[in-house]
Amino acid sequence: MADEKDKKEKKDSKESKAAEAKAEKKDAAKKPAAKKEPKESKPTAKKAAAEKKGSKEKPAKKESKKAAPKADKAEKKDAGKDEKADKKPAKRSRKKAAKEDEKPAKRRPRTPEELPVVRASAKYVRVAPRKARLIADQVRGLHIEQARALLAFSPRGAAHDIHKLIDSAAANAENNHGLIGDEMRISSITVDEGPTLRRYRPRALGRATPINKRTSHLAVALTPVEDD
Repeated sequence: MADEKDKKEKKDSKESKAAEAKAEKKDAAKKPAAKKEPKESKPTAKKAAAEKKGSKEKPAKKESKKAAPKADKAEKKDAGKDEKADKKPAKRSRKKAAKEDEKPAKRRPRTPEELPVVRASAKYVRVAPRKARLIADQVRGLHIEQARALLAFSPRGAAHDIHKLIDSAAANAENNHGLIGDEMRISSITVDEGPTLRRYRPRALGRATPINKRTSHLAVALTPVEDD
């Protein structure tokens, strides 16, 4: 009898538990399902670095805005100083100013094409061109005083005619060009052949031999020595 009672109690307890479980399920079904909150995602390394950069850049911008007007003011001040410095003439002492005023301005040396040239010529000179060229080669390129000294002591007959021609060229330099005749140089001298005078000499047995009396055309060009 006792065993039957125990079995009945066990059955009753099982049935009561099952009924309670069903009731709880019904209550749970009636209640609205609670919304699931999204899980907070853990911040990645990239996002953290970006947030740090953003936090650092923001104050830098503020500082740049504040520093910009200061920089502009400093630039304006520097520009004003430079303008004042340009306006002020450089100070120089009296001694330096006197020396600079005394120094003559350096003149660029003129080329041979820019130099003044004084010319003189003599035509139909009764000198053979071959003999006159020997003297002309000795005088060409010399200073006028040196040329005069050489011609004065030359034993050749053409030296006298060339000496007169050089003196004529020096006079042209003084009268026509306002130069100093004694400070000239013989830049060029040429001797060209002129017409030949034909003569004859009687010889023995009624014969006649020709005599050719040659002439020359002389030309001289002088340039100043100081501008060479």
